[in-house]
Amino acid sequence: MHTVKHNYTSIPEALRCTGSVDSREVRFSRAMMFAIEEINNSTELLPGVRLGYRIHDSCASVPVAVQAAFQLTNGVQPAFDTGETCSQSGTVTAVVGESGSTPSISTSRIIGPFDIPQVSHYATCACLSDKQQYPTFFRTIPSDRFQALALAKLVKHFGWTWIGAVRSDSDYGNNGMAAFLHAARKEGICVEYSESFYRTHPRSRFQRVADVIRGSTAMVVVAFVSSGDIRLLLEELGRRPSPPRQWVGSEAWVTDPNLLRFSFCAGTIGVGIPQSVIPGLREFLLDLSPAKVAGSQVLTEFWESAFNCRLGRSTDGAEETVCDGTEDMQKLQSPYTDTSQLRITNMVYKAVYAIAHAMHNVMCPERNSAPQCDRFTKIEPTQVLGQLKRVNFSRNGYQVSFDANGDPLALYELVNWQRSESGSTEIVTVGYYDASLPAGQEFQTNRNLTWAQGGTQVPVSVCSESCPPGTRKVLQKGKPVCCYDCIPCPEGEISNTTDSPDCLPCPEEFWPNADRDLCLPKPIEFLSFHEALGIILATFSVGGACLAVVTATVFFRHRASAIVRANNSELSFLLLFSLALCFLCSLTFIGSPSDWSCMLRHTAFGITFVLCISCVLGKTIVVLMAFRATLPGSNVMKWFGPPQQRMTVASFTFIQALICTLWLVLNPPFPIKNLTTYKERIILECALGSAIGFWAVLGYIGLLAVLCFALAVLARKLPDNFNEAKLITFSMLIFCAVWIMFIPAYVSSPGKFTVAVEIFAMLASSFALILCIFAQKCFIILFRPEKNTKKHLMSKNPSD
Repeated sequence: MHTVKHNYTSIPEALRCTGSVDSREVRFSRAMMFAIEEINNSTELLPGVRLGYRIHDSCASVPVAVQAAFQLTNGVQPAFDTGETCSQSGTVTAVVGESGSTPSISTSRIIGPFDIPQVSHYATCACLSDKQQYPTFFRTIPSDRFQALALAKLVKHFGWTWIGAVRSDSDYGNNGMAAFLHAARKEGICVEYSESFYRTHPRSRFQRVADVIRGSTAMVVVAFVSSGDIRLLLEELGRRPSPPRQWVGSEAWVTDPNLLRFSFCAGTIGVGIPQSVIPGLREFLLDLSPAKVAGSQVLTEFWESAFNCRLGRSTDGAEETVCDGTEDMQKLQSPYTDTSQLRITNMVYKAVYAIAHAMHNVMCPERNSAPQCDRFTKIEPTQVLGQLKRVNFSRNGYQVSFDANGDPLALYELVNWQRSESGSTEIVTVGYYDASLPAGQEFQTNRNLTWAQGGTQVPVSVCSESCPPGTRKVLQKGKPVCCYDCIPCPEGEISNTTDSPDCLPCPEEFWPNADRDLCLPKPIEFLSFHEALGIILATFSVGGACLAVVTATVFFRHRASAIVRANNSELSFLLLFSLALCFLCSLTFIGSPSDWSCMLRHTAFGITFVLCISCVLGKTIVVLMAFRATLPGSNVMKWFGPPQQRMTVASFTFIQALICTLWLVLNPPFPIKNLTTYKERIILECALGSAIGFWAVLGYIGLLAVLCFALAVLARKLPDNFNEAKLITFSMLIFCAVWIMFIPAYVSSPGKFTVAVEIFAMLASSFALILCIFAQKCFIILFRPEKNTKKHLMSKNPSD
């Protein structure tokens, strides 16, 4: 646009456009003319009524667009006219345009108060859907709200969560990018940078944006820009090679064939208006001649620019080629003649037909099932506005209707810039986006895509790689949510999904596998007969019982010998029997705990050991009493004969049995799953039920053992050859030491080792008793029979 400084002393020059005419925009205007000619020649739509038009060139400039809007509302003579006589000359019923959002906003604000409907073919700003501000605005192209949502879903569809964003510094770019960023955040997409620029900005602004793109880590760049703006940015990027970037474009530029010359953008994808076919349009576009274009300043500029010649003689004497009439439109290669991908052109075509249908509904009421149109009916813009809200028709297979916001149904093509066999870049339709389909099914692809630098694999654009199962995301300080570190799940927790924000604890009886992505049942552990420790303890247990049986057999076979008779054979056999039970009792502690085994193991342990200690205590008392009876006048043995010995053993054992009975009745032991000792496995063990009962049983055994030890110490000075008290003293010393050490070991041993400690104490104390009390006697009976005599036993000299 040409501007001059005002000196405030003369009328300013009129605004005028500078530079070359946009061939694509000329095609849009000619498409409108073509549609109007079709309607004027139609016998079904507005029969008998001829439409006229005015065409204004806004130069994509807001001031020029505003000037044109005022000319339309004020009835100023048109800048372009077909020459046909209109039924209501000078009256504007509706407006088609503008191509840009910002000029459309300005135009709508001016013509809106006059209720003049405006139908845009290319203004996509979501702000124009606000009927409070733009009540007369309609459009045949979907709103950027739908496009932004489609682009966000497209980016998410290919797994890109770390992107860069550039936009036009205009209503179209700013509002469109704002809608995209809002939708992207909902999809979990992060933006590394967001830069804006406009075609009128200095080159330094484009250089800065280009440097940001080159230095970024985001592989994907989403560009919500107009065609003219992106061209300047791509030219700047082309001056210095940059790392490969995957471009995602809005419909404003991604389908513009003029931009295909930027080969480094091959692989670009984006959404575009669907291609269409308009029968007869190409022939109409090519039907131009110098005579036809002479009446239009716009067409004249187009002709002169397309053929590089001047219509008529040069007025300033410059050496210019004069158009001689040999120019051939059929051979012209220009966006004007390119009808291979009619996208926005079809939006112009539909806009004209939408206005015509609204006018038809006003002028041609149906009478006797046939429309009758009155070409002299005065049409108010308000009437056309009301009918535009209700139009619903199909033209060339394309549906046309508007929702409450004046927007059409959102339908886009997914386009991809692909290299052809000849090496050129082509715009290829590879799929569709239909906003009316269910969530997750909006995208449909029907062809393979190519990516940046002609790649066939979807490029990766993430700030951080996905966190595999077994880890969780931890955000990096000061960075967007897409930038995170992958931290292994803590002990006892798993994550079984990719990019899990949290780890979940396993159920109480489960534990994570090594990868911490699956909860597995915890292994159950108990002292088993199948493991080495259990086998060793069971072997010693059975071996000890066998030793007791063998000892009893030896004593039984030599029961008439002096040693056996002198050692109170009845208590000795009862002691050996109880020792055998003590050895076998340890077997109840091995194996999987159950209700019965838990009750049996502790009560059997308590009763058998009390029976054993009672027998030892009885033997100790007998020794003491026997030597007391040798004193003159002593008859103590009659008070501790065999009946009293049996009664003593039975009484002590009965007390323990009573304690065990009370324990079992009030709060018996029971099996439990120990989940606290080890986090990664379950320990099956027997709970004591009543700790008082357990320690009462153990304390009673300790009391008898201390009593027995004390009596044995008193008898330590008896004659050597018959000093069984010394052997009992030594055995009880070992017995007490084992069980004293058992207490801290039992409390501190974890899991199944608690049971192993208890079994070890039982076996050690049992072996101490049987070896200390019976080993020497068996040795004399079997290997030194000469000492197994009453004379030797009564001798005071052991060497005799």
